[in-house]
Amino acid sequence: MNITEALKGNSYPGRGIVIGKTADGVNAVIAYFIMGRSVNSRNRIFAKTDDGIKTEAFDPAKLTDPSLVIYSPVRVIGNKTIVTNGDQTDTIYDFIQDGKTFEEALETRRYEPDAPNLTPRISGILDITDGKLSYKLSILKSDTASPDHCVRFFYSYSEPSDGVARLIHTYKCDGNPIPSFCGEPVQLEISGNAISFADEVWNALDEDNKVSLFVRFIPLDGKIPETIIINKNKK
Repeated sequence: MNITEALKGNSYPGRGIVIGKTADGVNAVIAYFIMGRSVNSRNRIFAKTDDGIKTEAFDPAKLTDPSLVIYSPVRVIGNKTIVTNGDQTDTIYDFIQDGKTFEEALETRRYEPDAPNLTPRISGILDITDGKLSYKLSILKSDTASPDHCVRFFYSYSEPSDGVARLIHTYKCDGNPIPSFCGEPVQLEISGNAISFADEVWNALDEDNKVSLFVRFIPLDGKIPETIIINKNKK
């Protein structure tokens, strides 16, 4: 299915990560989106940094609690790109810098402390070496059998197919409390260029709840990536 079909009728998948490869096999693809129901969550934009992006308050006067809404979703270290829905981006970055692994970093983290939702932490990492893409995804979430316990799932894609991506998001759907994503990352069909793909993802998200979107196409031959940022809040 494509991203439109994957998110059809889902008013609140929350935050989501897409990683894959274009149909022509030329580019790695990343997308990261955020949504919000509260004023605090909706009061955000994506801003570029030297090594990725960060979230910022659109109106600083409306920012009530920065702890789970202000972070760096995307950071680049060497030939690796990290994308997550929280400050575990920095944890992964630091572990990679110390010669450790994505998995080792996330073994030190848990789901978000936002009871009763206990929002999962979703993370991804791409590696482009010698013109070849490999990537991993992860979700850390509350154990349904014992909510105080954290369960950690890791998915590795060492030989991704052309025109295929995987989508993982924090919530199964809207609710109170909001049910966590379950099952494996969703297989998606990728088509078009960076602009058309960004439009497709943005249009697939619920109009009332979508906040910001980041899309990056990274040429596997080492050329300059193409980055698109869409913010619902505009200065």
